[in-house]
Amino acid sequence: MSFEEAELLRERAESFLANAEELAAKGNYDLAAFNVEQYCQLILKYCLLVKVGTYPRTHSLIGLLRNLSTLTSSLKDLLLDSKWVVMLTKIEDAYIGSRYLPRKYEKVEVEEILKFVKEVFKPAIERI
Repeated sequence: MSFEEAELLRERAESFLANAEELAAKGNYDLAAFNVEQYCQLILKYCLLVKVGTYPRTHSLIGLLRNLSTLTSSLKDLLLDSKWVVMLTKIEDAYIGSRYLPRKYEKVEVEEILKFVKEVFKPAIERI
């Protein structure tokens, strides 16, 4: 692991989150959902890289979170609370759904996943 690689992941993650907010404000909900997913994926990979020096080559937020939760108990709540697992699954689905499927994300969906990420997910990540 290099410091530069870890910092790149963190910086890109934060850029994806900022971009998601901008896209949502413009009404581009599909790409906003994709950007939220990318934020979550990259920030989890950043945390794993810093903690263990590597991360699995997967796009699964649940899988990445499971790996990271073995290192710190502060993230286990995200995997034990059914409403948070549903949100994580909805965000994880955006990796494919927002880019390849004819599905259109609704404003309320994107608002809810952004709220979850900013109020629950990000604070939990920042505690580790």
